[in-house]
Amino acid sequence: MKLRSALIAGACALAAVPVVLLAVTAQAATTRYEAELSPATCDGTIDSNHAGFSGSGFCNATNAIGAAAQFTVSAAMAGTATIGIRYANGTTTARPADVMVNGVTVQSSPFDGTGAWTTWVTRTVTISVRSGANVVRLSPTTAGGLPNVDFLDYSDSPSPTPCAPPSPSPSPSAPARITVWLAGDSTMANPSSGTVCPVGWGNQFAQFFNANVTVRNSAVGGRSIQTWLYDPNVTTAMNASGECVISPVTFSTRWQAMLDSTSGMKAGDYLFIQFGINDGSTTCNRHVGSARYRELLGVMAQAAKARGARPIFLTPAAAITCSGNVAVGNRGFLTETTTAASANQVPVIDLHRLSYTLYTSLGLCPNNGDFNSGAVGAFFCQDHTHFETAGARQIAGVVARALRDQQIPLAAYLIA
Repeated sequence: MKLRSALIAGACALAAVPVVLLAVTAQAATTRYEAELSPATCDGTIDSNHAGFSGSGFCNATNAIGAAAQFTVSAAMAGTATIGIRYANGTTTARPADVMVNGVTVQSSPFDGTGAWTTWVTRTVTISVRSGANVVRLSPTTAGGLPNVDFLDYSDSPSPTPCAPPSPSPSPSAPARITVWLAGDSTMANPSSGTVCPVGWGNQFAQFFNANVTVRNSAVGGRSIQTWLYDPNVTTAMNASGECVISPVTFSTRWQAMLDSTSGMKAGDYLFIQFGINDGSTTCNRHVGSARYRELLGVMAQAAKARGARPIFLTPAAAITCSGNVAVGNRGFLTETTTAASANQVPVIDLHRLSYTLYTSLGLCPNNGDFNSGAVGAFFCQDHTHFETAGARQIAGVVARALRDQQIPLAAYLIA
C-alpha cells in the first residue's frame, strides 16, 4: 500500500506535463481479527463449546447492557471500509447492539436469531476509518447482551484523490437547497395553535441548519405509523391477523403531499421517520404489530428513495423514567426499527438511547414524581413524556449531533 501511494504521488507531481494518467484501482485487502486474540477484548468469557467457530474460540459476553466485544483494526489510510461481524444467536430474540467506531455509534444492528448456537452468520457494516488504529466496539443495548461473536473481518480499499492535468478552476456553484421532511408523532410535532406545551423536537430542528435547508414538519400528535400514513381510514376493527382494518386503503393527504411529483420530496432531500410510541396500543385504530411496523417503515423508505430522497429512521424519544440517579429506557419498537433499517439500508439514529442518556447527563434523575418544577419541569410537560420548548430544543440538538457523529451527509448543512 505504501508503494502504491508513492507511485500515485509521483504521478501527481507530473501533473503539469501533458500526459494521460491511467487510473489505478485499489484492491480490497481483508484482515481477520479473532475475538479471542489480543488486541480484541471481550466483556465476558472466551468459550469453545459451540461448533463452527473460527480460530480457538469465540466471545461469550456477559448478558448485560454495554457488555461489549471490541476489536482494534488497522487502516492503511483514511477512507471507507467494510467490516463483517460473524456471530451466532441461538435464541429467537434479536440481540441489538450499537456498532461503534472510535467512540461514535455508526449503526444499531439487530443481530437477529440464527436458529442455533452452532449456526454462524456474518453481518456486514460499512464504516469510515482514519489512518492507523481504529477501535470497533459492539455494545449491546438490551439486558440480553450480545450474540456469541466469532471474529471481525476488515476490508478496506480507500481511494486516494485522483490526479489529472491542470485545468481552469470552475466557478463555484451555489450550494444545493434541500428540504428535510419530518414524519412522526407528538414528540416531533409542532405545537397546536395557542399551546405552550407540548412542543415536539421537530419544531426546533431548523435552527441547527444553514439557510439552504427548509424543514417541513408533518408530524402529528397521537399517531402511529399506520394512522399517520392512512388517516382517516384506519378503523377501530381488528382483522384475523391482529391488525387494524384500513378502509378504504388510501394514503393520508399529508403523505400524498410528500409524494407529489411537483411539490413533494425531490432528489437530495431527507425524510426523518420516528414512530413507536402510540403503535404499542392493544386496540385499534392505533395498534400496529411488529411485522406491520417494519413493513410500513419499508414502504416509506422505498418511496423516499424512489424520488431521490434519503430516509433516516429514528427510535422513539424516551419519557423520563429514573432508576436511582440514572435515566432508563421505556419505549418499544426499537428492534423493529433497527431491523427495518438494515433491510432497507437506511441509517438509524437511536434517539431513544440518546435521549435518556441526555436526561442522565442533565441530572434529571433521581425524580420523586414531581414533573412540574426544577430542571425536570423546565424540560418536560406535566405528563413527563412531552417536551417544553427548552426540552424540545435539547432533543433537536441531540439529533443534529447524531448527524455529525454518524457522518450522515446532511451534517454538511449544520451550523458549526
